[in-house]
Amino acid sequence: MTSSSSHGHRPRAQVDIDLDAIRHNLTLLGARAPGSEVMAVVKADAYGHGALPVARAAVEAGASWLGTCSLGEALGLRAAGITTRLFSWLDTPDTDFAPGIEAGIDLAASSLGELRRIADAAKAGTRARVHLKIDTGLSRNGCPPSAWAALVEAAAAEPRVEVVAIWSHLACADEPGHPSIDLQAKRFADAYDTARAAGLDPIRHLANSAALLTRPDLHFDVVRPGIAVYGLNPVPQPEDLRPAMTFRSSVALVKRIEAGESVSYGHTWTAARDTNLALVPAGYADGVPRSLSGRMDVLLGGQRRPVAGRICMDQLVVDCGDYAPAVGDEVVLFGAGAHGEPTAREWADELGTIDYEIVTSMYRPRVRRRYLGDRS
Repeated sequence: MTSSSSHGHRPRAQVDIDLDAIRHNLTLLGARAPGSEVMAVVKADAYGHGALPVARAAVEAGASWLGTCSLGEALGLRAAGITTRLFSWLDTPDTDFAPGIEAGIDLAASSLGELRRIADAAKAGTRARVHLKIDTGLSRNGCPPSAWAALVEAAAAEPRVEVVAIWSHLACADEPGHPSIDLQAKRFADAYDTARAAGLDPIRHLANSAALLTRPDLHFDVVRPGIAVYGLNPVPQPEDLRPAMTFRSSVALVKRIEAGESVSYGHTWTAARDTNLALVPAGYADGVPRSLSGRMDVLLGGQRRPVAGRICMDQLVVDCGDYAPAVGDEVVLFGAGAHGEPTAREWADELGTIDYEIVTSMYRPRVRRRYLGDRS
């Protein structure tokens, strides 16, 4: 299964998504939180992996919830036949919540205004399923503690709303032992007590991937793994997670140049010896950051080989030395690392960012997706 037709020819660039790796990761994560339900977060097109195939694999592996950012993402999954409980938590102020309520999608409210807009969208005889968000210290979305009592009291009194949960998000869970984690946990407990005092009986969810792996005391009723679903480890301890994405291209042209010849724009790289060059038809328009110029390798012919010169919009050049690849040979730009290829984490570390950004940015029009282990 691919996201676009191959039209009978090799794609210039392709990401392979291993759905068996997704299933493995979710099975592992579920086993680490045995008393909790699992909400697999599939926002941003499943972190660039494809929301619908990942959602199906996640449900097959035991996820009983799916998390999206926007209502549009959730409605797309529902329209595609996903019947699992869906949660959507961040939209613009002019969003019409009525289709989401009709589709049985759980919504988030962080303010009285949001609560009222959701309630107003509920048609007669229906109740909106709402998760009230308390800001425990991330200072992003969420109700500030000073306004929390008013929010839970209004929600408890609103007949068009069913308060399903209270929830929050941790700022530093990927740094085990960071003092903010316990502080946020304490604020979350206080917020829960306030909600109970207002007559509510909500479930609780707080743990992201990192807290799921390191803080079992914060698992509560539902855990919300995101990046770990895709096999990328957010904590500084080994975990048996399998990266699901591999980024591939192929050799389009091979040529030999003499010592002293330079490569690509600006001539930032000059051959120190006679060498073979392999042209690869993938560039920054296909998800290869230009800022990795002179700082990245690829796997070609069973070995890692350096990229020579600047990465261009549509192509890059690999220095192969005396090795002579053939046109059509596979080039692996990043993958799980099991065969010596670079990884998304390696790219991220080199760029001073996080692997979330690398994989999420791989949703590109010219990059074909191929799904391995698809059971649909």
